Amino acid sequence: MMNIKSRIEAMNRLGRAMADPTRSRILLSLLHEPGYPAQLAENLGLSRTNVSNHLTCLRGCGIVVAKLEGRKTRYEITDPHLTTALSALVDVTLAVDDQVPCVDSSCPDCTTDSSGTVEDKA
Repeated sequence: MMNIKSRIEAMNRLGRAMADPTRSRILLSLLHEPGYPAQLAENLGLSRTNVSNHLTCLRGCGIVVAKLEGRKTRYEITDPHLTTALSALVDVTLAVDDQVPCVDSSCPDCTTDSSGTVEDKA
């Protein structure tokens, strides 16, 4: 069972992982599918060194794991529960943005006006 100290440490690791825009881009990519450093670098328009440094940080935070596949290393989110939680966190964050409609069509706190814009009832 997690005590308050371990919960704070977990939140700090997660915050550190997401605090950098490049790490956030890598995380969003890995939420979609596992990736290899060279592939991530190419897809995100970054250097391999930059991607490798950020992947090292994400590993240190406990957010991603590296799996050796012969001479290649595949990176993925540590646990499927974390993938679900990170995806939900992104969705919730977007839902509270005034410029982005609510992603949950069954949300009891939101309504859609005549223009199709979702408004928060609260």
